[in-house]
Amino acid sequence: MFYTTRPGFFLAPPSECTWTRSPMSQLQSLNLHQTSEPLLDVQEMQFWLDKAVAWGQADSPDTQKDSCLHFRRLIEFLQQLLTHINNMSSTTESMKRMPFLGQFLGRLCWNSCIIADDTSRRLLFQCLWGLYSEQPGNAVERKANQWIRKVLCQLATEVDDVAVQELNKSMGLPPEEYHLKVLRKMVALLQENVGMSCNFSGNTNERCSCDSILATSEACVPLVSCPEAAPLIGALLQRPATCVRAHLSEDFLDALSSAYSSQGLSLEEPAIVSLWYHSLSSLEEAMLSLLESVLADTGSPLQKLEERIAQSVLPKACAQHCSIFLVASDIFRSVLKQTEGNESVKSLIQIFTSCFLREMAALQPQKCISLKAFFPQSPQRLLVPLLTLPSEMPQKAWRHHLNWLSSSLQRLAEEEDSSSSTRGNHKVFEAWFLLVQCSQWMQVTLQLLVMSVPEDCGPLLWLLTFYHHPTNRGHNKALQLTRAREALDHLLSLFSVLAGPLPFDRLQSLVTLLSSQPQQPSPSSLLILNLLVGFAVFFQQSLNKSTEILQTVVDQSGLVDEAACVLRSLELRLNEGSCLSGDANRVHLRIEALQNTLTHMHAGRSPAVNQARTLTHSIAGEST
Repeated sequence: MFYTTRPGFFLAPPSECTWTRSPMSQLQSLNLHQTSEPLLDVQEMQFWLDKAVAWGQADSPDTQKDSCLHFRRLIEFLQQLLTHINNMSSTTESMKRMPFLGQFLGRLCWNSCIIADDTSRRLLFQCLWGLYSEQPGNAVERKANQWIRKVLCQLATEVDDVAVQELNKSMGLPPEEYHLKVLRKMVALLQENVGMSCNFSGNTNERCSCDSILATSEACVPLVSCPEAAPLIGALLQRPATCVRAHLSEDFLDALSSAYSSQGLSLEEPAIVSLWYHSLSSLEEAMLSLLESVLADTGSPLQKLEERIAQSVLPKACAQHCSIFLVASDIFRSVLKQTEGNESVKSLIQIFTSCFLREMAALQPQKCISLKAFFPQSPQRLLVPLLTLPSEMPQKAWRHHLNWLSSSLQRLAEEEDSSSSTRGNHKVFEAWFLLVQCSQWMQVTLQLLVMSVPEDCGPLLWLLTFYHHPTNRGHNKALQLTRAREALDHLLSLFSVLAGPLPFDRLQSLVTLLSSQPQQPSPSSLLILNLLVGFAVFFQQSLNKSTEILQTVVDQSGLVDEAACVLRSLELRLNEGSCLSGDANRVHLRIEALQNTLTHMHAGRSPAVNQARTLTHSIAGEST
């Protein structure tokens, strides 16, 4: 039924596999009764060995009747056998004391009448678990593990077998239904074993209920795509890792990861989180898949982007497991280093962090971990000030808060400029990364900057420039700050025009600043573009005039798509309570109108979605 060959032969010498010698003489030669620890009665063991041989040699009504007559006694014997196996310190010791144990168990597993019963099958499985070695120390234990895995795998496969056909006829079941019932019973039994509490005392010579976890996970490798095995897979993944012996097979994790990524496996949310916790490759693949899908779909509203990130379960997994968040952060770092000025990447990181913080807040207090553990590389004095949402602080304190952040980051940047080591660069990068994760404060910075008099713009303009130019790598911060001041002067002149035509020279100067690299906007142009969009949204100018300025500048500079992306990012941050009270409705209406304008301008253009796919593939190559 389940096996094409009779299992158990690995446990006896080849010359004895066909039982040419008397089992009684073999047992007597072992002098089992002379061991220091009393084992099974010799006569009892001999009796059941003879029965197992007789039952396996013929499939007749008399044989089936005999097995039924002795079934209750067999159950009692198997229970005694399980106790003895569990009392042994290793499989080697078990085989030394009972060298034909594998032959005996294998013949019973091959007997369709015996394994058709729940109790006998459960005891046989538990005996096999007891013989499985988590860390095999010799050839016997390695071969035993191989055989046990084969038995478990074959239990879940449909093999043409005369015995099973006869049994199916007597039971009135089609083969498919019979095998499905066996699979479900096997899964239920294995799940029961997985649910047993750990009884490891620290003594490496003692058996532990967790010793079967590795064997069970390996037995599940061929079952990962079976819906019937989903409860067992979930139980394995979610078993508390409180014991060093409760390891999951790498083959099992790889099979799960492959099946889940190809959508051939349906798991409950807790099981998915546990899979990512156990399998780094599966977590990395999930992160890269999210990155690719988000960056390839740059035209979607950020509300849908936020829903997609939340539905990925990754923020929740990060909140539940600090190690998952640290891996996700490393992937975001890698992306950010390759695309310093990409607004879509920054928005993705900020939305992901916001979702993560909401999941953290939803956790029960006893399950919460200090934020310092999640942000170990971030400057600690900046951690709480940046992670605090604008909505959690009085609006009157916003300017003072941002001025303090600006001065703190300036000190870090000055230390970097005066230091020849890479340590200073690392500090500045981590401060910038934290600022990107909490970039809702940059919307506040932009709004206050637009509404400020020129004399008060210094700290805010520096902070906005730092957000776009955190290091001197490839560009000089002082030069970028000079360009930002020049752009700010042009924008003030343009948006202060109440009537009549716009100053042509100012428009052209702004277009020139934005068009330094038409094919790929430089960080400098993205900084100026943010200022332009900020003025169009927040400045107290008529909507028609603001739309005219924005439309003219982005059309001539070729930055329509980038301007639309900046607007979407701004809208997202506004939804998080980072807009001055009394101005929110006006701002949202202006954003909607400006988005419609840019959408019409965008019509007929072909979106470069391949950039996102190329980016994520390069990240995957770097991580490997």
